[in-house]
Amino acid sequence: MTPISATGSDRRREAGFTLTELMVVLAIIGLLATVVVLAMTDGRPSGAQEAERFAARLVRARDEALMTNRTVEVTVSPGGYDFRVGGPRGWTPLEDGPFRAVAWSSDTQMSAADLVDRVAFDPAGVATPADFVITRGRLSSRVTVDTAGNVRVDDATAR
Repeated sequence: MTPISATGSDRRREAGFTLTELMVVLAIIGLLATVVVLAMTDGRPSGAQEAERFAARLVRARDEALMTNRTVEVTVSPGGYDFRVGGPRGWTPLEDGPFRAVAWSSDTQMSAADLVDRVAFDPAGVATPADFVITRGRLSSRVTVDTAGNVRVDDATAR
């Protein structure tokens, strides 16, 4: 004898999902996961963002030199950049707040025109002129410091 509910239908046939329903749900989840993975960034800043951050820190170093009446120097290398301050006993590392040493993100390359590897901002606002090119992938951004201490970032260009 087949069990029948009060409504007269067989309840065993309604229990669970069919294989087709499960496959459709899995296909939809797979498509959504693909969209999410493709929309995600790699988490690293772009070359233009790194150039903007570097320029902002140069401006902050200039401001620090003006406010504290000390020479602030930014040493730039292919691996990153760091800050130090000049005093009566020579140069000492400056590691407070925004002045911690910074390493370039992976795949980021830096080159300096005229082999200038440091920028010094004196208390009067005068700076060592420098021109840096920051490249990541196929895009390059130029960060320029003039003798008046002005820092400029040129838009990213394809190389």
